[in-house]
Amino acid sequence: MTKVTDYLKENQATLDLYTTAITRAHGAHHPEVFQVKALYDSISQKLAETTENPDLSATFAQLRELTADYQIPDDVCPTFTATYQMLAKADSLQEVTEG
Repeated sequence: MTKVTDYLKENQATLDLYTTAITRAHGAHHPEVFQVKALYDSISQKLAETTENPDLSATFAQLRELTADYQIPDDVCPTFTATYQMLAKADSLQEVTEG
């Protein structure tokens, strides 16, 4: 396992909950959260389908582009903030693993 895989598996329940919650709470004003949820679900699926370390770099690149490098809007709740922070941390661990 890699650091990113370990981190994502340790935080899977929280990220599952939070990515769903932000679509409900902020989807009307921040429609990108639906794509964030879909990309996170893609990551989860890849982790579930293999015992290997899946290549998540393309998915994280999409997340960075979609979220403007995990920039947190001014009008969001702490759950939204935590979601982006957790995804950013996983992304940084992915970059460390690749480097």
